[in-house]
Amino acid sequence: LRGPWNCPNFSPPYGAPDSGNSNSVEAVICLGSEIKSRAVVKYSAAPPPTTYALLQEKTDLKLPPANWLRESSQLGPAGTTVLGSSSRNKPFSSFGMAYDFIDSIGNDVDVVSDSENIKKLLKIPYSKSHVSMAVHRVGRTLLLDELDIQELFMRSSQTGDWTWLKEFYQRLVDQKWERKKKSKEHWYQKAILSKFLYYSINGDATAEPVPAHSGSHDEEVKECGPGPSWPATFTSSSDSETPTTPKEGLRNDFARNILWTFEDIHMLVGSNMPIFGGGRYPAVSLRLRDNNKPINVLTGIDYWLDNLMCNVPELVMCFHVNGIVQKYEMIKTEDIPHLENSTFSTRVVKDIAQNILSFLKSNCAKEGHTYWLFKASGSDIVKLYDLTTLCEEAAEEKCQNPFTLPVAVLLYKVASNMMKKNQNRKHYGTIRTLLLNCIKLLDQGRHPQIIASANYMLSELFQLDESPEEISAESFRGGGSEDSYSEEEDEEELPEDSDENSSYSTCSDPPDISRAVAVIKSVVELSVPEKYKYTDQIRPNYAFPFSHDKEERCRHVLSYVLKGLKAVDSSIKKESDLPAADPNTPIPLKYEEGSDSTGQNAVEKEISLLLDRGPYQEDIKHPTRSGMIPGSWQHRMKLQLFLKASKAYYVLSEAATNLLKYGRALRYIKLALQCHDAYCSVSSSLHPEVLLFHSQCLSLCGDIQLMLAQNASSRAAYLEEYNYQTKEDQEILHSLHRECSCQAFNMATDLAMDPEYQLFVSCKCYEAAFELLTSSNLKTQRPNQLAQVLKRLGNIRNEMGVFYMNQAAAMQTEKEVKLSVSAAEQEMWKKSFSFFEKGLKDFEAIDDSTNVALLLCNTGRLMRICAQAHCAVSTDVSRGEFSPEEALYYNKGIDYYLKAMKSLGTREGHEAVWDSVNWELSTTYFTLATLLQDYAPLSRKAQEQIEREVTEAMMKSLKYCDLQTESARQPLYQYRAATIHHRLASMYHSCFRNQVGNEHLRKQHRTLAELHYGKAVQLFLSLRDAPCELLRVQLERVAFAEFQMAGQNSTSSKMKTLSGALEIMIETRHAFQLIHKDLLDEGKTPGPESSASAGISTQEVQKLIGVFEPSFSFLLLHLVKLMTTSNGTKEEEAVKIYKQIYSRLLRADKASPLVHRVALYLELLEQLSHQSDCNDNVSSP
Repeated sequence: LRGPWNCPNFSPPYGAPDSGNSNSVEAVICLGSEIKSRAVVKYSAAPPPTTYALLQEKTDLKLPPANWLRESSQLGPAGTTVLGSSSRNKPFSSFGMAYDFIDSIGNDVDVVSDSENIKKLLKIPYSKSHVSMAVHRVGRTLLLDELDIQELFMRSSQTGDWTWLKEFYQRLVDQKWERKKKSKEHWYQKAILSKFLYYSINGDATAEPVPAHSGSHDEEVKECGPGPSWPATFTSSSDSETPTTPKEGLRNDFARNILWTFEDIHMLVGSNMPIFGGGRYPAVSLRLRDNNKPINVLTGIDYWLDNLMCNVPELVMCFHVNGIVQKYEMIKTEDIPHLENSTFSTRVVKDIAQNILSFLKSNCAKEGHTYWLFKASGSDIVKLYDLTTLCEEAAEEKCQNPFTLPVAVLLYKVASNMMKKNQNRKHYGTIRTLLLNCIKLLDQGRHPQIIASANYMLSELFQLDESPEEISAESFRGGGSEDSYSEEEDEEELPEDSDENSSYSTCSDPPDISRAVAVIKSVVELSVPEKYKYTDQIRPNYAFPFSHDKEERCRHVLSYVLKGLKAVDSSIKKESDLPAADPNTPIPLKYEEGSDSTGQNAVEKEISLLLDRGPYQEDIKHPTRSGMIPGSWQHRMKLQLFLKASKAYYVLSEAATNLLKYGRALRYIKLALQCHDAYCSVSSSLHPEVLLFHSQCLSLCGDIQLMLAQNASSRAAYLEEYNYQTKEDQEILHSLHRECSCQAFNMATDLAMDPEYQLFVSCKCYEAAFELLTSSNLKTQRPNQLAQVLKRLGNIRNEMGVFYMNQAAAMQTEKEVKLSVSAAEQEMWKKSFSFFEKGLKDFEAIDDSTNVALLLCNTGRLMRICAQAHCAVSTDVSRGEFSPEEALYYNKGIDYYLKAMKSLGTREGHEAVWDSVNWELSTTYFTLATLLQDYAPLSRKAQEQIEREVTEAMMKSLKYCDLQTESARQPLYQYRAATIHHRLASMYHSCFRNQVGNEHLRKQHRTLAELHYGKAVQLFLSLRDAPCELLRVQLERVAFAEFQMAGQNSTSSKMKTLSGALEIMIETRHAFQLIHKDLLDEGKTPGPESSASAGISTQEVQKLIGVFEPSFSFLLLHLVKLMTTSNGTKEEEAVKIYKQIYSRLLRADKASPLVHRVALYLELLEQLSHQSDCNDNVSSP
């Protein structure tokens, strides 16, 4: 199996550590066609290798060199101890490496261990030596450390703990445990090796004389065997605990840490092997061998693996006889497996590695558990025990596992590192399982800081500000999860053992191995390719609990926050602690009933006190209410937990608001603000982000109070929602009360029964949010948030303006006699106008032209209400003339509407608002003109001036009647335009009647009257629901013709005018058809609401018929009189028909039903229409 180096320009990896880029020192070795090895130095404390000193032949290694046992950077830890390795004193060595290379733990690396432990595992099938290793699991990474049973039992005899393991071990080996001492030969060989290494760096082959005390040195060496290896710092108090700082005893003391890839196995190994320069390659390892003892397989594997792990291409072997140097020999690394007497198959070693890894990964399944891999000396059976489970079953109180805290800290560190580096949600299940296992391992009374931090990190996993569309099940799966964090897995540590150093008695395998988690029945199985297989699996029951439901996510967050708070609270010592509160007793959430100035002043004072706290507060130098010291870990953790709870309650409140559950929303925002209050009470200063979030809370509180004011009918249901409390919420509140009373926002978040008070509170919340956003250190941040608050502020001021405006309107309605304006009404106007004015400024500040127009429109409406209030009505319910105050307020209203139109500019982009303002402006002009016309101020103005003003107002109203745009208001516009033309026609009709002397003006009035009557008829004809108005206009046209006829003298003129009037009368047939249809529909739907549903007033029809009949009779009578004087067949026929119709009209029963009378008129008009058509045909050429 001799294979070429796969790296012609070889560079050894023992120089600078890996920097994470392409310049990393690494090499790939291909050994034959099967084995591949790659090494990357991640860290090196050793200096660049220097050329070793070639010792002269016959050098006596029993004599110590002058520099023996002095500190040497070249030899590193290997030189400071005669053992050649310091790993025995470091039972947590894998943890030290894991802490230093936390990025690699959990996913990238399969094994973390001392190189000595790796070698021992791979030599199991070849060696009869014992194996005792602790194994821990973090994700897909296994941590292996020596579990020195000898040292454990020595400690047990002193401390009393671990006696359960001692008893278990005695049962396991079926004999009494006894400690065995190392042989003199063992220490002799170690001393010679140490002296050889010091000679090799000394450069002087001459042995120094042995000091006088050297005789006792070997004895000292013998006594300095393995020292205490279990650090006592793991029982330290929580006060000095820092989760991010490794404890004493967990340092990474290896000369170099190497990322070694052996085939498909990735290992992070620690090595102290001295590396020298020289030979054909710039790196060699030095070995000392007794020439009388041939190299065996175990030694060959040892040398080969050391060189592979450190990427050393050559081995320099120094042979000696009884400590006297004989010769040197250089061996290539790839030739080591083929040395005489130590031949072994590299492929078998690869199979052993893969089988052991698969066996451990399959059976060391629980994170946080300590597993024990044990093979007794001389035995072929390898057993794996779960010490954590055995420990839990032990009855003794002092049953403790020294690995618990290092494992928990490592789980915490890996999770923390993943939180910082991996924002992808697919890792969240991994992180969550790590943290849950970390918490499970720890006692809250001893390690509250880690537990609190872990719970806070768990709460951070649940994203509170994402929409359901952004969250999917796939985003929490796959990717990098591996089997690693699929369930509560463990990490274990493995001890090292040298085949030369066996301290355990050989024993036969016990028949009962039922306590073992797994067993390798024979070490021979490890050499069989793929005997043990392992497949990474993701177990769904430990997947991240993603949810589309925001409330569920927030509840997860709050549960972890509560656990974190409990951990912090349990660690705070205070002599005069707060009286214990019963967590089962709900804290009342009071609500206020009624509204008065005292309540409003209290809210203002409360908000101002809050703002006075400001972003900069006085530094807190004294302990807080609960006894926390500012700057302590408890203080920092509580700040984070309070803020997280506040954010969770905010999201819950927002979700409840979207569901229209305003009582629940108010309860949640109250809790959010209480959390913020507690945060402020323990914080010396408020970060800008905290202030921004606080402004969001106040804005949401304002939203909720506004919605409560607008939905007063459901107040009972809201009150029930508001008063409900979960046990979790109560416990969080009790924790908050340890720091402050949490009363700062009570009045702003109480459920009041008065809409005015709720609107006031809402406004104050928005104002407080605005004050926060415009404070000195937030002015330049979040302009969008400031714009949103300004919009809300403008909206609430509009709501309050509308509220007081409606109050004023209601006062008008309730007054029976309107002789003067009351002081209460004027107060309402002032409040309303003030709020509208402030709202306008808010919207103008953010250039919101649409809302500016709406507020101007509302202000215009307020002016109209003021105008209506100045309408004096006497006790006999008759109103007087149109007053100057009315005119003033109507004109003010028109000014505001015109400003609104100007603000909008054009209809495009805001059609609805434009149409609304347009309609209101048209209505105001129309109302002004109507009042001027109906209640003309003749005592103050001349008739002509009033007529001009009426005409001007009517024409302006007509200007804003949008007859072209198809919309819901189009029929209303048509009706108003028709009414305007009708009123103008009536006015000119009246002027024509009353005008005397000025014929030119009379003629003008007559023309204008005829013009407007004609337009009114056309517009009313286009409407199918205004037959009475159409009939009235036609009858007025007939009356206008009759009046003109009365002033005519010639028969022909009179005849012409009467014929024209009769044609108009015939045109009323269309109006009567609509009335007849409505009356028939009314008869089909009997009941008190039938006339309303039919859309016609029978009383109005009766009045119009009372005008129609006499006018119709008058026309027929005068036509018959004028036509009887004429000669001609045509006139005779017409006179005959007119007489017949006149006769039927006179004989008609006035007491008959209205529908019959209308039917008669239709029949008579139809007969006239037919006669008229005949006359037209005869008269045409």
